[in-house]
This record gives sequence, C-alpha cells and structure tokens, in this order.
Amino acid sequence: MSGSLQSRGISTTQVLPLSIILRPIPPVIEQLKIDSMVQTLQGDVPTANDTSCGYTPGHLPPVDILHYRSPEAKDFYFAFGGCHRLQAYEKARVEGVECKVLKVTKGMLKVYLGGSVDAIVGEDT
Repeated sequence: MSGSLQSRGISTTQVLPLSIILRPIPPVIEQLKIDSMVQTLQGDVPTANDTSCGYTPGHLPPVDILHYRSPEAKDFYFAFGGCHRLQAYEKARVEGVECKVLKVTKGMLKVYLGGSVDAIVGEDT
C-alpha cells in the first residue's frame, strides 16, 4: 500500500480536471523534477539523472485532494501537496489528474488555511 499518511487507506482513485483543483499555497518547486515528470507523463523513459523516483512511463502517483462541499452544495477541491506532479500535468497539458479524494469539513480546512477559509469557500463564520 502506498500513498501519503492521509490517503494510505484509500484504494480508489478518480480523475479530476486540473482546472478545478485549488492550490491556495504557492508551491516551492524544482524545475528539473517537473521536467522529469513531464517526460514520464509523455511516456518517455526518464534519463539516468532524473528525479522522478522511478515512476512508470505515462503515469504519476495520485495526488491527495481534500474535497469540501459547502452548505450550498458547491464543491471545492484543494491540493496542499503534490505540487511537482500538478505542475507537471499543467506543463504537459494533461487535463485529467489521478487523485485520491478525502472528504473534509470546514474545520479541517482551517488547519491548512486558517481564517482565510471563509473567503475562499465564500462563507461567513
């Protein structure tokens, strides 16, 4: 079983459009790692000095996504990790991202976003 601590027990994945995934915290990225992942997504065998961690050509591991549904039934999908993978999907122009989706409450989102969660999801406390 692989994955993060939060998603290790989730065996199912779903493909989400890259355009709906919110990334509220600016990533710190390594361009060489992204380039290697783009090669992987394009089905190329990465070079010997790559940093893609031995991913299978054409495939990257799923990204953990936190899913919050507002009282108005609006869905929000947040990524707080997987920054290199998401940047690689974007650079490779791959629209569908394989994800492990974890349902969360607004209180759980506050752990990541603090008081700004209300502004992001359009709710008042």
